[in-house]
Amino acid sequence: MIKRTVLFSLLLCAAAAARALPADKPAAVEAAPAAEAEVLLDGKPVLRLRASLLKMSAQERARQVGERLAELSKAAPGKLRPVEIKEEPASSDIVSGALVIMSVTDGDAAAAGLGRQELARQRAELIRGALAACREDYTTRSLLLGGLLALLSLAVFAVALKFISSAYTASLTRLDAWAKANIRSIRIQKLELLNAARITAAITLFLKTVRVAVTLLLVYFYIPLLFSFFPWTRGYSPVLFGYILHPLASLLKSFLGYIPDLIFVTVTVTVVHYLLNLLKVVAEELHAGNIRLSGFYPDWSRPTFQIVRFIIWAFTLVIVFPYLPGSSSPAFKGISVFLGVLFSLGSTSAIANAVAGVMLTYMRPFKTGDRVKIGETVGDVMEKTLLVTRIRTIKNISVTMPNALILGSHIVNYSSLCEEGGIILNTTVTIGYDAPWPKIHQLLISAAQATPNILKEPAPFVLQKALNDYHVSYELNAYTNTPKGMAATYSAMHANIQDQFNAAGVEIMSPAFTGIRDANAPAMPSPAAPGRPTGFRVNLFKDGA
Repeated sequence: MIKRTVLFSLLLCAAAAARALPADKPAAVEAAPAAEAEVLLDGKPVLRLRASLLKMSAQERARQVGERLAELSKAAPGKLRPVEIKEEPASSDIVSGALVIMSVTDGDAAAAGLGRQELARQRAELIRGALAACREDYTTRSLLLGGLLALLSLAVFAVALKFISSAYTASLTRLDAWAKANIRSIRIQKLELLNAARITAAITLFLKTVRVAVTLLLVYFYIPLLFSFFPWTRGYSPVLFGYILHPLASLLKSFLGYIPDLIFVTVTVTVVHYLLNLLKVVAEELHAGNIRLSGFYPDWSRPTFQIVRFIIWAFTLVIVFPYLPGSSSPAFKGISVFLGVLFSLGSTSAIANAVAGVMLTYMRPFKTGDRVKIGETVGDVMEKTLLVTRIRTIKNISVTMPNALILGSHIVNYSSLCEEGGIILNTTVTIGYDAPWPKIHQLLISAAQATPNILKEPAPFVLQKALNDYHVSYELNAYTNTPKGMAATYSAMHANIQDQFNAAGVEIMSPAFTGIRDANAPAMPSPAAPGRPTGFRVNLFKDGA
């Protein structure tokens, strides 16, 4: 595996180098026209030149001088001529025999802040040194030294590959033993999310990925190092190094330049974080009643804190946004606009529910734990959120209602006034005209007083609601401070009313019926024969007959 990886990496690097520079010799990478350009000899910088007075660009001028220096470096030792300076009226020419290497003009001297002859002497010295170093690189001693260094680096490279392979093998062996003793499956109750074998396989894949990455990185740095030992390939070395070093240097430079903005963002976020912690403490104290504000209810504290926190974070994001890296790029702006459009199109109902949730919070129609009736739903409020409200019905069913629906519905709260004297439970019975109404009042009040959860004070009372054709409607009203038990209280009250009336021999006329009142028995349960219907009593003889 390692051999194939190394071979593949060598091919990739060689192909990249072949594409980066011409095959015959290295040259400077073409770039946009600049004020100055470097003259290169065998990939090494010699000097920098500016554009000439003849409208020749700095790049073109540097290229021509580099070609002349390359021609001199390849000349036979017997044909070499010394580098000299030849003065002309308008320039100082640096020549080698009949070959004019370059000309130093008054413009060059003015740009360098030196005299023309002085600048020419400096550049001539640079050219002599570059030619001497270039010829030195091609001597037998230099080539042998390069070969020796190449063999030494190859040995170090092989040892490094062997070490990576051994470390990887040893890590796998230790991983197997450690995994058997320490790695357990990840479960949520009885649901197994990841078993131990898959976790071990993931760690093994991670180690293999690290091994391949380290091997490729080692190969990448070894090839430019090997190229630097020989003059024919030395020019490729900085190009290959530049593929990684230049992006890393750019990232490091960008990070160092971002440090002041990073400090500002960090300080701002830290201050906001501790400010919100302080506001949270105040909100909890308000909720507990330890701090009181006139006109501010304790149950407002937590939702108000949520709203304030959202506003503060939104304001903080507006402040720090210009200091975030890439915030001014067109791509970042385009993504922001795209997300904004998606949020606007897809959140209409959510925003309506959120606004309704805020309005319900400050309207205070109910709070958590209250017994309410919203539309046709009766139950206890379990949870209030910004978007929905959850209600547990008297049949123990959870109902989730959007806040926008609640805001447009009729809300009945049975619990809000219980602490101020209780709520009134009422029920209606119809009794015939033959029963005296004071007695009916007494029976109904007695039935209410015998019912659990009915308050003694205020006392129950009776209203005569209507004088119907066959009976009178009596309404019993009784106070309770236990709205959550209304269903059971009503049931017990109705049972007590039946018991009280049956014991007093008063007939309840609901439902109404027609009977021969002087012949048949009242429509009440018979203690002698419970559940058996009573027959008609007919008297065929007149009294005294």
